[in-house]
Amino acid sequence: MNYSRTVRAAAVQLSPVLHSQSGTMEKVLKAIEEAAKEGAQLVVFPETLVPYYPYFSFVLPPVLMGKEHMKLYEEAVAIPGPVTEAVSKAARTHQMVIVLGVNERDKGSLYNTQLIFDADGTCALKRRKLTPTYHERMIWGQGDGAGLRVCDSAIGRLGALACWEHYNPLARYSLMADHEQIHCAQFPGSMVGEIFGAQTEVTMRHHALESGCFVVCATGWLTPEQVVEIAPTEGLQKVLKGGCYTSLISPEGVHLCEPIRDGEGIAIADLDFSLITKRKRMMDSVGHYSRPDLLQLQVNQSVYTVASTAGPAMSVDYSATGRLPEQPVETSNGASNRRDAIDAPTPIRDKPAAQTASSSAIEASVPALDN
Repeated sequence: MNYSRTVRAAAVQLSPVLHSQSGTMEKVLKAIEEAAKEGAQLVVFPETLVPYYPYFSFVLPPVLMGKEHMKLYEEAVAIPGPVTEAVSKAARTHQMVIVLGVNERDKGSLYNTQLIFDADGTCALKRRKLTPTYHERMIWGQGDGAGLRVCDSAIGRLGALACWEHYNPLARYSLMADHEQIHCAQFPGSMVGEIFGAQTEVTMRHHALESGCFVVCATGWLTPEQVVEIAPTEGLQKVLKGGCYTSLISPEGVHLCEPIRDGEGIAIADLDFSLITKRKRMMDSVGHYSRPDLLQLQVNQSVYTVASTAGPAMSVDYSATGRLPEQPVETSNGASNRRDAIDAPTPIRDKPAAQTASSSAIEASVPALDN
């Protein structure tokens, strides 16, 4: 991995065009052009910006949100489709890596999806939010672990998570164990009030410190007129304000430019990769500061499916341990890997040697109590 380069990155705080995929995409493409004029090699957009984040689900009861939910279905993004083609072309034209959040429609379901386009226009990563948060569960389906990985790009190794996925330490650590150099974070913004923005700042700066990587964080923003359009009463309108924090953070947890906390704008800064080494020299939580002989994580990177035409169906263990289903396997000391046995230390692997439908896993030096 290259730790001597410097990358110019941009985080975009933008309001969507409600109920219009094409209208929001017009703003996205314009922002890409503006960032390109500033020499940006990476641009990160907010969570499910296209066509728009489902703010309505936060202020309307389920019995009243059917009409708005149907509108979101109509404007949601097909992958591949016109949206991905337009962003791919923009990435290729400007030789820029682009991270975009979309509402993906996959037949009868919607998903909170993050897309990373490399500088040659190829889609380097498509991942879905693992667990929609609170009100979002009425809108989106759950993602799987297939996209819970870091991807190589023209500017380095990129990882991405959306909003409160950052409160899942094992999800964050899975990307850290895959040696992300730039973490791309997406949030909706314009929710809950200033406390949401303050909490986001704490979370993002902590991840930069813990992972020893750069964080590029983009949040959405609603205009006052949009707030009135979405929320039916003044009381509910109050909860669709504040909560914005668009920023770029160094591996030492330091702001590289002034964060954007209100309105639209583009935050831009240069990322000096030598700072990654400077931080990890002191604390590398997936290297010299880890203890894989004591603490480990298993990541199931299987593609989720409800039906299988070959072999047994994938089973998922939802027990409190969070462990994958286990098959008794003899180890060198004659023990098995059942829950009543003691696991032997497993070496760190970036990627599994082989995957099966039942238990495709990466084993890394990540906290997960075994017994």
